[in-house]
Amino acid sequence: MKPKAVIVLSGGLDSTTCMGLAEEAGYRLFPITFRYGQRHDREVEQAQAVARHYNVFDHRIVDIGFLSQIGGSALTDDRIDVPTETEAGIPATYVPARNLIFLSLAAAYAEVIGAEAVYTGVSAVDYSGYPDCRPEFIAHLEETIRLATKAGAEGNSIRLRTPLIQLNKGETVREGLRLGVPYHLTTSCYQGGEVACGTCDSCRLRLKGFAEAGAVDPIAYAT
Repeated sequence: MKPKAVIVLSGGLDSTTCMGLAEEAGYRLFPITFRYGQRHDREVEQAQAVARHYNVFDHRIVDIGFLSQIGGSALTDDRIDVPTETEAGIPATYVPARNLIFLSLAAAYAEVIGAEAVYTGVSAVDYSGYPDCRPEFIAHLEETIRLATKAGAEGNSIRLRTPLIQLNKGETVREGLRLGVPYHLTTSCYQGGEVACGTCDSCRLRLKGFAEAGAVDPIAYAT
């Protein structure tokens, strides 16, 4: 029987590429998607479409909407505008401790179902400056998961797989195209409209990636 892997699936370009890479690696896919109080539900809808494309056995959608009660991010607080220009330092779209929370919950799920790995699409090359996308964060969290779980205590530590962490967006897109990843089902826009805005940081990074890969993004943009 195939080994199991949990994939943190946001419905975006990077996490969907991870679905393709985990499938290629021979894993049985168990995606987990979070409603965390974000501005819109479109990314959850697209994650469901991606999961259907891969014919997954079980797609968990977990509600942790308390992050909107904490606020502090343009993605969870309507009083903070989504920036359309590159900001110095950590941008307003950073969600406090988001990857720490997501990966901790994904590891708990992995332990319950007996998965040996958790895939996440973080990148330390082309990203928005988020501290929870850095290799040192991933390394320390993986060690924490080993120490904090029954699986780790019994010598079956759950691995955090970050296959995109040293890739730029163009390289990520090329990997996805090689695998036939369904990018037409994905969304990256922070605004959450049916048509991507084309001006937020996430849209601009995505468009840059397709341009670097010499490919055309299959989704529509307003700008």
